[in-house]
Parts: sequence; C-alpha cells; structure tokens
Amino acid sequence: MHFRGCSGKANLLPRSYHSGDSGDALEFITSLTKHYPNSKLFGLGYSLGANMLLKLLGEKKEFSPLNGAVAISPPMQLDICADSMNRGFSKIYQKRLLKDLNESLDKKYDVHDMQALIGLKREDIKNLKTFWEFDDIYTAPIHGFKSAQDYYTQCSSKQYLKWIEIPTLIIHAEDDPFMTSAVIPKEDELSCSITLEVSPHGGHVGFVGGTVLKPIYWSENRVVEFFKELI
Repeated sequence: MHFRGCSGKANLLPRSYHSGDSGDALEFITSLTKHYPNSKLFGLGYSLGANMLLKLLGEKKEFSPLNGAVAISPPMQLDICADSMNRGFSKIYQKRLLKDLNESLDKKYDVHDMQALIGLKREDIKNLKTFWEFDDIYTAPIHGFKSAQDYYTQCSSKQYLKWIEIPTLIIHAEDDPFMTSAVIPKEDELSCSITLEVSPHGGHVGFVGGTVLKPIYWSENRVVEFFKELI
C-alpha cells in the first residue's frame, strides 16, 4: 500500500501523509478482508510505514483485521528520530528526504491556496531545512495537529505497543542512523504478543549479511519465517 502521493500520482488534496496516518491503511486492509474472507492476512511495514502499522495494531487492539505483523526499523519515538536526523552523517539523509517533501509541497501551490492554509509563502519552502521545521509548518497544521511536537507525541507508536494483541515481530538495529537506542522499547512497554529482535548491526531497513558476491537478505528471510510459524 502506498501512502497518499507516494505512488507516482499526486494526491489531489492539500493534505498529504504522515507517520501516524493509519486511517487509509485500515480502509485498505478492511477491503482485503472482504475480498478474501477465508484467508489469513499479514502486515509488513518498513520505516515510517512500520511505525504506522504498529500504531494501527495498538489502536485496534483485539479487533485487528490482521493475523500477524512485522515492523522493520520503525521510528517508534518520532521526536527523537527528528532530532537524530539533524545530527552528524544523518543530516545527509535528512537533506535528501526533505528535498522530495519540499518538491511535493511546492506542487500543491499549483492547485491550492497553500499560503492561506499554512501561512507559508511558496518561495519560502526552500527554507525548510529540518523535519521539525517541515512538520511544524506543514504536516502538523494540515493534518489537524497543534505543532510538530503534538504530531510526534500523538503518532509515535511506542505508546501503542502495550495494546497490540496479535503476534507481532519488531526488527531493529542498534546502529540505525535515523534514531538512537532511546527509541528501543523496554520490556514493560511491550505486550505479550510482541517479539522484539534487536541486532547490533543492520542500519535502517538494511540487515544484509553474507558477502558482496553472495549477499543474504536476513530481514526478508526472517519475515517469511515468522509468518510461516503463524500459518
């Protein structure tokens, strides 16, 4: 499932997507359960999508439409991740990702009065240099949050983990450049349905082992293994 505006087609509304935007995913998953009522359904999320997936599972609790889920490298505490992206080598990733976000926002000015909606002149988009700035001026107000901090607080999945009631695997790396170890939940923050696997290495959604000539994509194999156990 693609978030709004991430499929190659522009979203026609002033709004976009965000890391806690579980409504569209729920609509999509529910439609699948109607088309395949006799099939088990599993969810797999990467990075931002993984945070959204965990939030959705916590929101639905025992009424989850999924039979199992895997979240790989979820930014479970968004404010910490936004800070991490603005430090050291990670600023390179931030610059690249914000370039895409700023370009998408710029296109919205062609069809909407965005200056009236968010109070930002089109020519000032280029001044949004951090996720804090982008989320404070656009993501938060356009999606009904008071500020970037309010958005990060409400949409961080870490607080929802204790409510998840379906078998769920979280895969995380200690050397993830997008976040610090503070993002990793403690045992008392996890429900008994969650398995947390933390690797010393793996980067952000990496987890590639083996050799250059014979790489082993460990996380992909682990996902299939986990879902097979549930089947």
